[in-house]
Amino acid sequence: QVQLVESGGGLVQAGGSLRLSCAASRRTLSSNVMGWFRQAPGKEREFVAALTWSGSTKYYADSVKGRFAIARDNAKNTVYLQMNSLKPEDTAVYYCAAGQRLTNTLRAYDYWGQGTQVAVSS
Repeated sequence: QVQLVESGGGLVQAGGSLRLSCAASRRTLSSNVMGWFRQAPGKEREFVAALTWSGSTKYYADSVKGRFAIARDNAKNTVYLQMNSLKPEDTAVYYCAAGQRLTNTLRAYDYWGQGTQVAVSS
């Protein structure tokens, strides 16, 4: 069983930055991809970004492209989400997930963290 623990959420003003971290208890051979999703109140969980463990391929939702950056530190089994130029509409609970395919589909991810709250004030 892989445990994923997110951290780094908080309250920030619009235009500000935050960096989220996701620490995995261990890397599973079957989890080739790490991703970030988010869920705003009253909305469905949506894809934000993902990358392969090799780091060679990254995938972003159009809504965050150019503002967010996903990266990983394999030695620490940790994935990061650098969020810049934050907007009030970025307010959500952000979840880390591990899966096998580089996709924006939730059901493709096998393991999930408990989430970390990000709030962006206008």
